[in-house]
Amino acid sequence: MNSYSTKEELRRCFREPIPEIMEASELLNKAVDAHLSGNRILAAAFIAQSNIPAIREWTESIWGKDSPYVVVDKSSEIQNVISIQDRVVARMPNTDEKRKLHERDGYNCRFCGIPVIRKEVRVKISQVYPIWGRKNHEQHAAFQAMWAQYDHILPHAKGGTNDLENLVVACAPCNFGRMDFTLEQVRLADPRNFAPRVSEWDGLERFK
Repeated sequence: MNSYSTKEELRRCFREPIPEIMEASELLNKAVDAHLSGNRILAAAFIAQSNIPAIREWTESIWGKDSPYVVVDKSSEIQNVISIQDRVVARMPNTDEKRKLHERDGYNCRFCGIPVIRKEVRVKISQVYPIWGRKNHEQHAAFQAMWAQYDHILPHAKGGTNDLENLVVACAPCNFGRMDFTLEQVRLADPRNFAPRVSEWDGLERFK
């Protein structure tokens, strides 16, 4: 398998976002606006409309088994692995650190740029509007794809730390698609070399 090292050969993300994702984000914005105005019937309708099958296909094409979009160069895997005793204890950012990450990165994936929604907000919305079941195919397609993650640029197994400089906001497909491989191994450019995507999307944080 080829080794990829030049900047020109590196991709920003595994697969370009599809238009339906932005369509879903607009519908979810409308849903929250309707909810805040007291119209829960309309809010529920917008949430249902945003559950677009094409988004599910996009998500599963990236994080699914044998994804055609995630090609791994394992030639450097052995020397990149750090012994367990030399690794820092892996952990996710706490509430304050997440706030700082979103202040820096906004509410868009640093890889593919799609809007993301924090788990805590997803839970609040699901308590009012049931948006997913237990099985994967019962999940709400947009909420699944837009599930905010905090990705270690240098993976923990490769010696990565929990410092905010080593973390970026990511969507679930980009995060889980990469697994514990380095950016070089999956032929992705370092997202920190590019400015965060600027938008008016607030991650639906205004939901009450």
